[in-house]
Amino acid sequence: MTKTITLDLDNLHKIRDINPFLASYNVEFAEVTGGTFWKAYSDDQISGKEAFYVEPSNDGIEAMYKDLMQEYDPIDLSNEKLRYLTKALGEAWIRVSGTWSTKTYYDFVDETGGKPPQGYLNVLTKEQWIGVLDFVKAVGGHLKISMANCPGLHSAEEPWHPTEAEKIFELSQAYGVPIEAVEFANEPNMLEDTGFPKGYTAAHYRRDQDLFFQWLEEHYPNCLKVGPSSTGGDDITFGNPNNQSGAGGVEQVACETVNCEDLLEGTRVPLDIFSYHYYNGISERLASVMPEGHWSSEDALSEAYLSVASDFCKTYLPLRDRFVPGAEMWVTESGDAGGGGNTWASTYLDVPRTLNEMGTFAKLTDGIIFHNTLASSDYGYLARQVFDPRPNYFAVLLWNRLMGTEVFDSQIPIQEGAHVFVHSRKDQKDGKAILIINNSELEATSLKLESEAHIYRLSGKDGQKRADKITLNGETLSLREDGTLPELVGEVFSGSELIINPTECVFIII
Repeated sequence: MTKTITLDLDNLHKIRDINPFLASYNVEFAEVTGGTFWKAYSDDQISGKEAFYVEPSNDGIEAMYKDLMQEYDPIDLSNEKLRYLTKALGEAWIRVSGTWSTKTYYDFVDETGGKPPQGYLNVLTKEQWIGVLDFVKAVGGHLKISMANCPGLHSAEEPWHPTEAEKIFELSQAYGVPIEAVEFANEPNMLEDTGFPKGYTAAHYRRDQDLFFQWLEEHYPNCLKVGPSSTGGDDITFGNPNNQSGAGGVEQVACETVNCEDLLEGTRVPLDIFSYHYYNGISERLASVMPEGHWSSEDALSEAYLSVASDFCKTYLPLRDRFVPGAEMWVTESGDAGGGGNTWASTYLDVPRTLNEMGTFAKLTDGIIFHNTLASSDYGYLARQVFDPRPNYFAVLLWNRLMGTEVFDSQIPIQEGAHVFVHSRKDQKDGKAILIINNSELEATSLKLESEAHIYRLSGKDGQKRADKITLNGETLSLREDGTLPELVGEVFSGSELIINPTECVFIII
């Protein structure tokens, strides 16, 4: 049965203005330095024809890495195709961080010969960091990082010191691409499992975060202090709540986790921005270790699945209000699944989740979502190494071109078939930009219209929800032969009833 909805566009309540850089993204430190990252899925695994499964090991997850990881060369950030497609997304924050950042040594004088000093796992060269700075400048980005905080820098009982921080901040500032925002550490609530020194506790973290931000205020006062960058904890459950047989958080793969309160209570240096990490669950790569945390692709359009992002946000909102009142919320890592993304992350099936996350987040708070990643693993906007745009890239490109920064209450409750978001128009003309996600796989949704509109109808190629290509108004989106983006043009609609077909995401400009 078709669901019919009506919007009273002239009488919608404005909720807020949002940060124009809402759609930002991550570049993994492991991409910059090269090294191990999540093993690529095969074409048959991506299409759903073949399962991905790695037998769990009694020796823990590290013993499984040989089957979960593979070696990658450093990303070529000078690549013209990469820069062109990134710049097309518009001005944004670029976070260069990730698990590898916590254990990376900054070798800017070629002293190591590429061999990490004791207590570190990776080496960042001056040439590699200059490559990052050139990239950020070329695409008009704003640079955000997190710091090294590992046994190579200090022991748990020794206070943090700025030896490494001085290197990367000084070089960036001198080069003319300053670090504009920083988290002290990536995912600190996992303590030793995130790379911290042996015996490191939440109390050690509070001590060291204060020391770092005191140093930052003295030397780089214009740099935003962001934190705590937690993942899980705080009663966060990964995976379908109906499938939980016990703990469903990161504590299943981490030896010890702490909550946001443990990291921030009693710290002396106030933060400028509150941050956390969101993943809808964990990917097939880790499903054998943490089965409760993995969602089936059959659930990827369900209300339960699509509500996870807003549930994360609602969990952290009171913590933001408590520890950083009045601040923006930054989701400094965001993706469909931790562990490199699900097999369907690079297909159209992840587009409804991505757009729904942006729409619901903008209704709940102001801030930024850093999609993980720009061009690494299966959740990347662009395919690794070749940089071909994936369905999520085109969906976010359209969001950035069409959806303005004023957010309105659609007055239509989120429900199957009708996830409705209303913004101002990006071109600042009178009217509204509407996004409707029909997450039903069976029923169409009807929108009553009283005026002419331009329609941008997104779906999977050939109507397949797991297609690796996305279509706009029936035309497959891909780069032209000369490597340029296709025109993204809406269709004029003059009727009184617009049908949104099952699994479609439709932008409507009025």
